[in-house]
Amino acid sequence: MSTVEQLAAIDRLRARPLPAARGGPSRGAEGGPGFHLADLRVSEEFWEDDGSRIREAEEQFEAECEALVVLLSRRWGEPRVLDLTEHLIRSAEGEAVPEPLATLCGCVGVLYAWRAGGRWLAVGLGRQGRELPLRLLAVVAEEDPEDPDGEDRDGRGSPETGGDARGRRRSAAARRLRCPLSSGCTSNECPRLNRYR
Repeated sequence: MSTVEQLAAIDRLRARPLPAARGGPSRGAEGGPGFHLADLRVSEEFWEDDGSRIREAEEQFEAECEALVVLLSRRWGEPRVLDLTEHLIRSAEGEAVPEPLATLCGCVGVLYAWRAGGRWLAVGLGRQGRELPLRLLAVVAEEDPEDPDGEDRDGRGSPETGGDARGRRRSAAARRLRCPLSSGCTSNECPRLNRYR
């Protein structure tokens, strides 16, 4: 699917009525309570890979995600960058995590999110295991799961939601799409490691 086709798929997703309850895949999208989730591209699996195919796929998917973020930013401004690590930890500890973040935090490290035509829209890269496929995905929801009252619609945030200087630095680091280290790096600050699980 080309970037133009991916944008068209996102527009179709935004136009669809949102489900009231979780449902299975439907017309290329997985439904949930108040959200749609769709794969824009899915890679092959990497069970027999020596590391070269996955590195190449990561570079391709990162470039596609970057291009999509640029085009969506032209429509709706700079994205709000959401690191889902905290949500994953909360979920693992049995705490409630709002949808669609509860569904996404197990495979997506970073989401790029906008308010778009009265709905919340985000894109990101996902993977549930090193041998499993990479996913470039989009999610559309009725409201911002971290700001359900709509008090942060300009995306700048407040100190509680990452709008302070520390949060802006974290967001800037998350926006870096290329890992300056080898693909096998394990630093918690590595944007490639934190981008998808």
